[in-house]
Amino acid sequence: MKKSLPNTSILLVAALSFAHAPSLAAQATVPAVRIAEEPVIDGSLAEPAWAELPLLSDFIQRIPSDGSPASLRTEVRIGYDQAALYVGVRAFDDQPSLIVPGEAIRDNDLTQSDAVMVIFDTYNDDLNGFVFGTNPAGIEYDGQVVDQGGGSGWRSGSLGRAGGGGGRQMGGSGDGFNLNWDGTWDVATERDAAGWSAEFRIPFSTLRYRSGAQDWGLNVLRRVRRVNEESSWAAIPREFDFNRVSVAGTLTALEPPLNRSVQVIPYVLGSSARNYAIGEPSFSENGEVGGDAKVQITQGLTLDLTYNTDFAQVEVDDVQTNLTRFSIQFPEKRPFFLENSGMFSVGGGGASLFFSRRIGIARDGNRVPIQGGGRLSGKVGGLNVGLLHIRTDEMEGVQSEQSYSVVRLARELGNRTSIGGAFLQRDGGLLADDYNRTYAVDGQLGIGTAWNFDMTAARTDTPGRDGRDHMLSAGANYSSRGLRVRANVREIGEDFNPEIGFLRRAGLRSFSTQTMAFIRPTDLFGLRELRPHANYDTTRDLETGFEESARIHLDNHFEWDSGMFLSTAVNWVREGLEVPFEISDGVVVPPGTYDGWEMVWHFYTDPSAPVSVETLFENGSFLSGHRRGHSVVLSLRHGSALSTGLRFEYNDVDLPQGDFTTRLAGLRLGYFLTPQIYLQSLVQYSDQSDNWSMNMRFGWLSSAGTGLFVVYNQAHGVDRLNGPLNKALIVKFSRQFTVLGG
Repeated sequence: MKKSLPNTSILLVAALSFAHAPSLAAQATVPAVRIAEEPVIDGSLAEPAWAELPLLSDFIQRIPSDGSPASLRTEVRIGYDQAALYVGVRAFDDQPSLIVPGEAIRDNDLTQSDAVMVIFDTYNDDLNGFVFGTNPAGIEYDGQVVDQGGGSGWRSGSLGRAGGGGGRQMGGSGDGFNLNWDGTWDVATERDAAGWSAEFRIPFSTLRYRSGAQDWGLNVLRRVRRVNEESSWAAIPREFDFNRVSVAGTLTALEPPLNRSVQVIPYVLGSSARNYAIGEPSFSENGEVGGDAKVQITQGLTLDLTYNTDFAQVEVDDVQTNLTRFSIQFPEKRPFFLENSGMFSVGGGGASLFFSRRIGIARDGNRVPIQGGGRLSGKVGGLNVGLLHIRTDEMEGVQSEQSYSVVRLARELGNRTSIGGAFLQRDGGLLADDYNRTYAVDGQLGIGTAWNFDMTAARTDTPGRDGRDHMLSAGANYSSRGLRVRANVREIGEDFNPEIGFLRRAGLRSFSTQTMAFIRPTDLFGLRELRPHANYDTTRDLETGFEESARIHLDNHFEWDSGMFLSTAVNWVREGLEVPFEISDGVVVPPGTYDGWEMVWHFYTDPSAPVSVETLFENGSFLSGHRRGHSVVLSLRHGSALSTGLRFEYNDVDLPQGDFTTRLAGLRLGYFLTPQIYLQSLVQYSDQSDNWSMNMRFGWLSSAGTGLFVVYNQAHGVDRLNGPLNKALIVKFSRQFTVLGG
């Protein structure tokens, strides 16, 4: 395998070099116009300067009737000066009392409210972009698009979609869209008898672009939630979403300034904590200072530096019930690691070669202090560049001092085609053989608008592991208006060990295929779309060929005009155990092959309604016996200010080796005084982890996610409700300052 990697990379480069295909032609254009006077960002478009700018209108539906004119008129005007871009949106509505304002918290889900969004493809490469959006409540919603959002869109919803509590909780950065990127910009909205309006001011220092006069990809989307309609200025085929920048229009003849800026984000923190579980006799007080810096090396290349990194404002993970033999991949939520995270992504699907939660968080969940480090990311010389180096302190009894290095390079060749490579290293430093290295090459090929192919080849180097340490993966994806087909094959050696990544299991050969059709009835009980589909997955031991798991999934998604959803899945499942598996205390399933049928039904009501319900019901074969599972989320919302989500999970497992149940409950509350000031709490209970915990957070946000944060955490063991395991109170203040440029 080690000798074959160079040959593999040569073949991949050759294949992709001949695969360059022209991107889709722009559907609409508008000239960039320089304004003489900066408008006041107050939500009103009354200033005369707006009327002098070119008008973008005649929006085209994506859903429900792709290609048809939008049901309501939208007017957009865009201008710029030496400092910033300005976007004004007038969203007319003949029933303004029915506007769904959404929750007033930054980065809240805009699919469940009225909204407007704008995307800028600043390199005009048909792949990447910056998204800015808002709802009638006036929130800031921003994110980075990488590789057109990863070509996803095959989403059926997951439990918790209707779960309330809103916004500042971070869900990680998957699917090529990084919601947790926080830029510095301003937005304001206003509602009146004719609908609502929004004004955006986006500084050029927030964006990355080339130098000189240039064209940018541009699109604007409007969502009218009560009729579940999406429309856009440049038409988007129904099978794609807003991140598909290759079908965007063009903002022409823009002359952005040549800026060099330096921003610093210092923080001060005070905490008081006590760990009862290890017998600490009293509370210990602690004070810290640290911060980050952002240096714009070129218009497209940014250096981020961090010292004594802290993440006190980050929400705790949602507790999950795990009845499998494999670990769960919790999402990264720490802002420093999330910016430009798509540029470091390699692999996926249970085999991610870079998983930043390996840095600063031990495998047992303990936080490991980060001394400092840096990240250089962006575009230079036609390459996407990602360089990262971080050092962590020693934590006695947990892990020694460590350093982590990542090098990621990729060249985009047009039409969703690229070639790249990566090198990742963990170095313990104190011992000569305390290191781990990962080498990888990967690429993707786009043919026309419907076909995508991808391939990854990697190997690792770990002292003491002399077996097969390779990974090979290849996939194909076809997507059209009425059909989507995917297939993937993967082989992972038993000693493949990406220690800065996430690997669910090794020593396997797997194959998966998925086929989904899209049926759109014109008049059938309010149904908007039917999605019948079938999946087949199998994973076998690489050495023996023993089938470790397999599944045939037969399902149909029913989606109504309101957003109500029903999935009626029937699965044939197989689990093969080569060694005994202790699934619960004292319940050990012996080696063998276990298969049978199960039913999995998933339903939720309109998630944007003041009261919504989501439920998942599972019943059928499970290992050597039977399982009945039920999950429910009840969500309550009051306008833009208050939301509540109550979550409950229950599993009743009957096995010849023993019976057991699991219970999980969670209560999430959110109160949003303004889009910048919020109070949130999360209380969770799990008898599988044998504890209950409480997290309360107050945030007063400033620019780019900085501000004042007050966090209180408390945990108890289930069998000792009168005695806590730990308590902590943390107060943190951070602020962004521009010390050069702007």
